[in-house]
Amino acid sequence: MSSTFLGMPATPPRSPYGTGNLRGDRTFPAAAHDELRNEQLRRNLGRATHTIRAKRLNVTGELPDWEQLRDAGSAIKTDTMNRLPELLEQLERKVTERGGTVHWARDGVEANEIVTRLVKATGSSDVIKVKSMATQEIGLNEHLESVGITPYETDLAELIVQLAHDKPSHILVPAIHRNRDEIRQIFLKEIPGVDPGLDNVPAHLAAAARAYLREKFMTTKVAISGANFGIAETGTLCVVESEGNGRMCLTLPDSLITVMGIEKVLPRHQDLEVFLQLLPRSSTGERMNPYTSMWTGVTPGDGPQDFHLVLLDNGRTAALADRIGREALNCIRCSACLNVCPVYERAGGHAYGSTYPGPIGAVLTPQLAGMHAAKDDPNSSLPYASSLCGACFDACPVKIDIPSLLVELRHQHTEQSGTTAEKLAMKAAAGVMKRPRLFTAAQKGAAIGRVIAGRDGKISHLPPPFNGWSDSRDTAAPPKQSFRSWLASAEGAATMRAAADEHEKNAAYEREKSAADEHEKNKKEEK
Repeated sequence: MSSTFLGMPATPPRSPYGTGNLRGDRTFPAAAHDELRNEQLRRNLGRATHTIRAKRLNVTGELPDWEQLRDAGSAIKTDTMNRLPELLEQLERKVTERGGTVHWARDGVEANEIVTRLVKATGSSDVIKVKSMATQEIGLNEHLESVGITPYETDLAELIVQLAHDKPSHILVPAIHRNRDEIRQIFLKEIPGVDPGLDNVPAHLAAAARAYLREKFMTTKVAISGANFGIAETGTLCVVESEGNGRMCLTLPDSLITVMGIEKVLPRHQDLEVFLQLLPRSSTGERMNPYTSMWTGVTPGDGPQDFHLVLLDNGRTAALADRIGREALNCIRCSACLNVCPVYERAGGHAYGSTYPGPIGAVLTPQLAGMHAAKDDPNSSLPYASSLCGACFDACPVKIDIPSLLVELRHQHTEQSGTTAEKLAMKAAAGVMKRPRLFTAAQKGAAIGRVIAGRDGKISHLPPPFNGWSDSRDTAAPPKQSFRSWLASAEGAATMRAAADEHEKNAAYEREKSAADEHEKNKKEEK
């Protein structure tokens, strides 16, 4: 009897190399090296992250069931990932039933083409945009501009970044790396007709942006948004924001195009009860978002009369197929992990080279776009952009174990890297440690390290291939005497005997005390 082997299923595709904004030009260490020299950046980041962190602690501390909310959020997202295909089909069915049109995009290239086609079908050459990580991820703005369509960001921070021809550096506050003086200069240079006497008072800067955007809101016929959540049960989409610009985009235009990552779906409308408490507290440090907009398909005579939902994969199925890494898809993009990360606070978001910076970006970006798409892929350095202190895990509202995921990605990177100097060094070390005589000889030979150590007893520079280690950390000089040689010496033997005698003395005392206590107990019982 013969059997037919059909082979193993192929690994789902990741985001295509060279598209979108999921890969920087340089490795994290190289990019961070330059960013660390920017003192203004570090002051801006330090001030902003400390403020947001303090607000978050205040509002989460108010809730006696905060940890239970986190557990509920984690459980809902885990259940969602386990049933993702059926939930997405249900979402498509419900959106279609309510007059919307659903499009499926396997990657950013397809999503850009779909959105471009839909915009051109309206005859409009301008679009207004709600802040959206998904459209940043696929490079939608750049693509629209390349075909003659002008996108206008309406979120204040996104507008600042766009006018400055810059890139976002934070999930929640894209212009966190800019201060009010820099923003004033950007507005004076880039906003047509702005008052030349504009000062750096935040209220005045916001008013200048509002005046500029008001015309766009009233005249542009097409809006593009992302979605914080999509409800499979009803076909409802949800966007939360703090400024009201999103509400304007979602209600005034004739056509609305929403680009949503497939992981943003939730099973039931009731699940919003959990996430609308978790998200604002973890992101902006607010009890609730000032603007929570929800819409279901098309409502005749109310809001956009032409609604399209673009469901974006772009490597998410590849992440879902990773038994361990799929946990990163639970992310609700709150940015709490960025605000507590010591690495992000010092290096800034641009060092990560991706739309998704910080701890979650170091996990999510390599899973969406891969770590070995090209030689010396910059994404392969991202899992190492962490001290593994665990603050991100403590802050995450859905309890994503980011440190463990980073360690797993480091393991995957090592396994996929082939033969390296590090692997050869570890193999040699294992061979030595398995042989007692070789290990003893190596310990004696290590004493030479004392010769190259500085006066502080540390080795700051090691020869190749170990110089990668010493580039970022010092190594303690070997002790004058190894533990094994000390243990075999007269001093070691005497110390061990003294310790054994002390242990026996303490044990005898405990026995006597126990006997006395038992005797006292028996006397009381007799009485």
